[in-house]
Amino acid sequence: MKREIYDEDHEAFRSSVREFLERSVIPHVEEYATDKAIPREFWLEAGKQGFLGLEIPEEYGGAGAGDYRFNAVAAEEMNKVNAALGSCWGIHADITAPYIVALGTEEQKQRWLPGVAAGEILLAIGMTEPSGGSDLAALKTTAVKDGDDWVINGSKTFITNGYSADIVVTAVRTSPEKKARGITLFAIPSDAPGFSRGRKLDKVGQDESDTAELFFENVRLGDDHIIGELDGGFIHMMQKLPQERLGCAISNIAHAKQILIETLQYTKDRQAFGVPIGTFQHSKFLLAELFTQIEVSEAYLDQCVVAHDKGELTPVDAAKAKWWTSQIQNDVLDHCVQLHGGYGFMNEYRVARAWRDARVSKIWAGSNEIMKELIGRDLGL
Repeated sequence: MKREIYDEDHEAFRSSVREFLERSVIPHVEEYATDKAIPREFWLEAGKQGFLGLEIPEEYGGAGAGDYRFNAVAAEEMNKVNAALGSCWGIHADITAPYIVALGTEEQKQRWLPGVAAGEILLAIGMTEPSGGSDLAALKTTAVKDGDDWVINGSKTFITNGYSADIVVTAVRTSPEKKARGITLFAIPSDAPGFSRGRKLDKVGQDESDTAELFFENVRLGDDHIIGELDGGFIHMMQKLPQERLGCAISNIAHAKQILIETLQYTKDRQAFGVPIGTFQHSKFLLAELFTQIEVSEAYLDQCVVAHDKGELTPVDAAKAKWWTSQIQNDVLDHCVQLHGGYGFMNEYRVARAWRDARVSKIWAGSNEIMKELIGRDLGL
C-alpha cells in the first residue's frame, strides 16, 4: 500500500539516509555490538550529513526542517539497520534536542545546539531512577539552592547514550513540597565535577547502545543550566512525551517490518519436504496476517505523524500508538523467529537479535500497562 503522507522531498531524504547507512554504518555494526557503543565517528558523520539537526533551526546549525515527517523517515531507516541505532539516534535528535530548542534560552541555544547538530555534543535524557520508572512525579534526585549555585545529588539508570553523552537533560526535584509541580530540568555536562558514570549495563538486547547508570554527587550548576521554567519540568516532560512515544511507535513498526520482509524471503528460499516452507498453508496464512498487521499499524501511525506535524496529536493517541506498535512488533518478531526454526534462535541471525532488541519496547517510554491506564482514564474509567 502506498503511503500518501510522504512526498518526493521525503523520499529523496530517505534515499540519502539509506545511502549513508549502507556506506558508513552497516559495515561496522558488528563492531558497535562488540564495543557496546556507537562510536563518535557515527555522530560526526551523521551531523555532517544533516541527520542530527532536523529539529534545530538553521541559525543554530540545524536543518530547520519544521516537518516531523523527516524525523519519521530518519527513524524508519535507522531502525531498519537495528533497533539500538534507532534508539540512540532518537534519544539524541528526536527526544532530547527538542527540549533545548523549545525551552532553552538564546544563550543556551547558541552554546549547545550547533554542537548537537554537528554530532560534537552527544545528548541523553535522564528521567528513570533506580527506585522507579514511569512514575516521574516520585523522583528522588534533588537540586538544592546554595548561594548562586544549585547542588545536585542523586542517580539515574537505564540511560541510553548515558556512557558517552556530553550533556544529560536531567529531571531533578527542586521543590519537594510541591511534589509533581516541583521538578526542574537541568542540562548537566558530563565534565561537571561530581558527575560520574557507572558501568555499561548488561542488557538482554540492543548491545550496540551504551546504556548506563549516572551518579550526581554535589554537582554544582548555575541557573544558566536550567532548561525551561524552574519547577516546570513535569509539565515540560508531559508536553514532550507524545513525540517520544510517537518516535518509539515509528521505530517499532519499521524495525519489525524490515525483519518480516527478510523472513518472507527466507521462507521462499528455505525448503522442507522438497518445497519452500512459505508455501505451507500455515506459513502462508501466518505471513498474510503479519503483513496485514504491519500495514494497518503503519496507516494509524501515518495519521499520528500528520496530526503531530499539525500540533494536534493528543497524549492519549500517542499512548495508543506506543502500546499497540510495541505489542505488534514483539508478536511479529516472535513469529519470524518461529519461521526461521532453529536458526531463529542463533545470535548470528538478524531475526534473533531483533527479537531480543524488541522486548524493551513494551517497557520504556512508559510501560504498555501505563499506556493502557492513560487510555482507560480517557474513557472515563
